[in-house]
Order: sequence, then structure tokens, then C-alpha cells
Amino acid sequence: FAEKYIDQPHHVEIQILADQFGNTLYIGERECSIQRRHQKVIEEAPSPFIDNQTRQAMGKQAVILAKAVNYESAGTVEFIVDAQQNFYFLEMNTRLQVEHPVTEMVSGLDLVEQMILIAAGEPLQLKQNEIRTIGSAIEARIYAEDPYRDFMPSIGRLQRFRIPENLESVRVDTGIEEGSEVSMFYDPMIAKLIVHGENRNLAIDNMLQALDQFFISGVSHNLNFLCSILQNDRFRSGNTTTNFIQQQYPDGYQEEKLNSRQQLIAASILACIHQSNIERLKFIPENVSKHSAWSVSADHTSIDLVIRQFAEYYEVKVQSELFNVALRKSPNDPVIQAIVNDHLHYFQLENLHPGYRLTYRGRVLEALVTRKRTAELNRLMPEKIAPDMSRYLLSPMPGLLIKICVEEGQRVKAGEELAIVEAMKMENSLRAIDSVKIKSILVEEGANLMVDQTILEFED
Repeated sequence: FAEKYIDQPHHVEIQILADQFGNTLYIGERECSIQRRHQKVIEEAPSPFIDNQTRQAMGKQAVILAKAVNYESAGTVEFIVDAQQNFYFLEMNTRLQVEHPVTEMVSGLDLVEQMILIAAGEPLQLKQNEIRTIGSAIEARIYAEDPYRDFMPSIGRLQRFRIPENLESVRVDTGIEEGSEVSMFYDPMIAKLIVHGENRNLAIDNMLQALDQFFISGVSHNLNFLCSILQNDRFRSGNTTTNFIQQQYPDGYQEEKLNSRQQLIAASILACIHQSNIERLKFIPENVSKHSAWSVSADHTSIDLVIRQFAEYYEVKVQSELFNVALRKSPNDPVIQAIVNDHLHYFQLENLHPGYRLTYRGRVLEALVTRKRTAELNRLMPEKIAPDMSRYLLSPMPGLLIKICVEEGQRVKAGEELAIVEAMKMENSLRAIDSVKIKSILVEEGANLMVDQTILEFED
């Protein structure tokens, strides 16, 4: 049979409510086009793509479908929408969707409450013309996965799990806490971050600020990748087809760098933190300033700066810039609030002993803070060379080795299956990149594998 090809497809779904008395309503739509491996990553309401005419037509069709099958409860009717806003039925989910909070944010309705009332035999108290949506809402799914490794799942204990707190119009749905174990047996989603704004641009800005205050350690995560999407020009324009991730990240997600001004600000923050750590046990009389010169080294370059310390803030001179920096940091809190020249920023800080890792808007700076002479001497040190692991098949994820598909001494061609690893409800086939001969099998079927654990060795 021939199936219609949809160019530049959008995934748009309609939320409905239907009671036992034949009353059926639609409560706006959700844009769910940002997906990887056909699984949603970011959802929003309303859709930035469709117009009101299409919105109403889709809503009416969803209601007609639900009434045709005498549907009761909350449900979602999903559509594929093409570039001309023609829409085509995809499926109906007869349950509450993961992304239902964005509809709750813009409509003010509690969909779970509505489901319970319908199940209890209560009629809907709203009419279609009474449904109103206000502003824009976005949901980001927080996954325990490694976006730098093609979104492979990650397992382990959550050493730190710090969610945004006391932020207006921000909601976090999660079933885990610091110390929880993320296992290989379940879906990698560990939390949902939902924000609201008066308009879409404000909602995006609110989401970025919330992500700046979301800190996870112990497992790999997609926080930086989410920040990258939200700062992408195409996303901000609202042009988000289901091909977005493949087209915007054709070579996979790569670590992104701070721009030149952000680097100067980040270097200033690190130098102030480093000096604060040194001065923690010392007393500096009020209104007495203290000069201190530092060098912040990262990626074979150094940024030299001078700090003048006051009772409530630091004055940092770096290159031609002058920053006034006020730090607000609680002990053992990885999220730092910094006011830089009267602008509020949130940074995530990890102490690497030596050095620091500072993250802002998903962009990472790993740096050493030293005196200038120490930085000069460090540049003379030989670089460590990573061992050559090309002779081995490595497990790209933690998981269960369910099958080894080759034998020792066997020759295999590029593309042939070598092993199968199961992780988080998925079987992952590991295949040969080149034609090779198997020298040895290093683990047995049924073994629990760690990331980068060797499975097979190839002959040179």
C-alpha cells in the first residue's frame, strides 16, 4: 500500500474531557515535536505553529472522534500536521499524558481532579465557550541519559538532586530524591520541569532560569542539552518539526562553549569563589579593600584578572571589563546566585580538586584558578595521552549483556552484529564499525555491564 509522506511534520495533540452525559470538551493543544528516538523531550502549550482556525478545526475533530466511541474521562487525540497546517489523525491515548501539566498551566484546570469527578459520575461543569487559555507553558523532560553518547541511558545513585525552589510559575513533578537509585529496568525519565510565562519568550526565559538551578550528579543527564534547545534560534522562532534534533544536531550533541563575554563573567565568578574559599577563615575589616591577582586557566588559555574585595561584593578587573560581583551561596549548595553588574545569574559549581566546573545555560567551563606564575608553569607540563581503545568493543551504556553474537577467531564484516545489551526496556544492538577478527571474549552473557566496560577484543 502507499502511505502519504508528510514533509516537515509537526506532532500536535488535543486534550479532551468527556463525561457520562455526552458532554465532551477540548482544552487547547500541545506541541510535542521535539523528540529523540520518537520519544518526546520538550512539549508546550499552545503550539507556536498552528493558527486559531486550525486549532478550532482540530479540537472539533477530536470531540467528534471521542463522541463516536462514547469516550469518557480525559484523553488525548494526536495528529500529524504538515507545513500547510493540514492535519492527519495519528492515534488516541485513552489516559492522562506525561505532558498534561502544560495544559493545566495555561487553562487553570486540574485534569486529574476532572478525571476523578467524571469517574464518580459527575457532569462537566464547563462549557466549550468557557474554556480559556492564558500565556504559554513549556515542559522539559529530565532524563537520566547521556546526550553526548547518542542519548544512551545512565544508571546509578543520585548523589545530588537539587531542584529549583521558590520560583514563581515553576513546577517540578518527580518521584525520586537525593540518594535514589536509577536502575536499568525502567524508563530513563526522572523528572518533569514545567514553567509558565505571559508569552512564549518569557516562558522560554523562565525555563532557562529554572534549568540553571537544577543540579544532578551521580548519573548522566540531559540538562545541558535542554538548555541548548531552548537557546536555539529555530526553536525560539517556533519552527519545531519532528526532525528538529536530527537537523540541528546532525553529528550528535556536542559540548557547547561559553561566548567570550560569558567566559569573562564565568572566570570572574570562579576567581571570586576561589578567593572566598581561601579567605573563609580570615577576617577582613569592613570598608577595607584587598587586591588579589589570579589566573583562570582552561583549554590551553589563561584569563588574568585582579580582584578588589569589599565587605559585600567583589570588584573584578579583567581585560577591558570591570565587574561588580555579589555572591550568594549556601554551604554545600552546588547552585550559586551571583549578581553581576546588577544582573542576576545562577551558576552550577562543582569542585574538581583541583579546579572547578562551572555551568551556565548548559555551557561548561572547567578551569584552574591559580597565581599567574603557577599558570605559566602548568602550561609546561606534558599532556596526558588517553589509551587507544579502538581494539575493543566497549559497552556504550550500563546494562545487561543478553547475547554475544560472535566467537573467538571469527572474522566479521562492518555492520555485523557483535552483541546485544538490554537497558531501560530497550535492546541495543552493538555492531562492528570495520571488518575485524575476534581475538577474545572478555565477559559472559548475563553480565551486568558498566559504561565503557570492555566486551570483546579485536586482533590488530
